Amino acid sequence: MLKDKINLDDHEFEERMITINRVMRVGKGRRTPSFNSLTVVGNRDGIVGIGFGSASEVAGALRKSFADARKNLIRVPIINGTLPHEIISEFKSAKVLLKPASPGTGIIAGHATRAILEFAGVRDALTKCLSSRNVKNIAEATMLGLKNLKDVNEVARLRDIPVEELLKKR
Repeated sequence: MLKDKINLDDHEFEERMITINRVMRVGKGRRTPSFNSLTVVGNRDGIVGIGFGSASEVAGALRKSFADARKNLIRVPIINGTLPHEIISEFKSAKVLLKPASPGTGIIAGHATRAILEFAGVRDALTKCLSSRNVKNIAEATMLGLKNLKDVNEVARLRDIPVEELLKKR
């Protein structure tokens, strides 16, 4: 997912489980339990990813989801410990609002969004889950929002103006 290839060995990544779910598959008079897990991996310095894995045991589901999270890493633009601008992102039925906050505010967020922002390295942010309670969809919407954030240098390059002029308009 990263535009420029990142050597995973060069970065010290932390891992955290967001949720584990036990599900049952019913067939021929019996129920077979299965587990799925949602996890986050990040270096707390602008690189973060989420993963989803399913297996017949909890340990297998966690192992699969951590491996999936390492495959889905993205780079997040962070300015002074917060997000560069406000964004509303949607994934399926989930809608998440991500807003920058002043220093010292902390991360005001739900369980999944908080974990993702912490592992991305964001220290101050205001968030609101607007429409869904499904943890996986909220996490995907958060990642989509972080992926769509624009850096100041990128916006200045797209508009073909100097960064100082763009910052002066704020």
